[in-house]
Amino acid sequence: MLGLEADYTPFDQELLVHINSALFTLMQLGVGPSGGFDVNGVEETWGDFLGDQLTQLKAVKSYIYFDVRLAWDPPSSGTVAKQFQEKHEELGWRLRHQMEAGDTE
Repeated sequence: MLGLEADYTPFDQELLVHINSALFTLMQLGVGPSGGFDVNGVEETWGDFLGDQLTQLKAVKSYIYFDVRLAWDPPSSGTVAKQFQEKHEELGWRLRHQMEAGDTE
C-alpha cells in the first residue's frame, strides 16, 4: 500500500519497526493476540495476527497503513496529513469500541 514493489527491499527493516509499533498499539486496543505479535518478514499473515477476528476487523489493514505512512512517509500537504491523522484516530477508536463490545465473531 506504500507504493513499493515487493522485490524492492532497502526499506524493509525500517518499515518493520513501524509496522510492529502499530501492531503493539493495536494489542493495547484489544486487537490481535493479547501477548503481542511481531512481523519479522514475509512469512506472517493477517490470519496469524487476527485469527477468528479477521473478517470483522478489516479496518486493521487501514489502521496499520495510516500509522506506518504517517511515521515513515507523511504527506507533504498539511491538509492531507491532517486527514490521514484523523482517519487513523477514528479507526483506532472504532476498533477499540468493537473489541470492547465483544463484537468480533
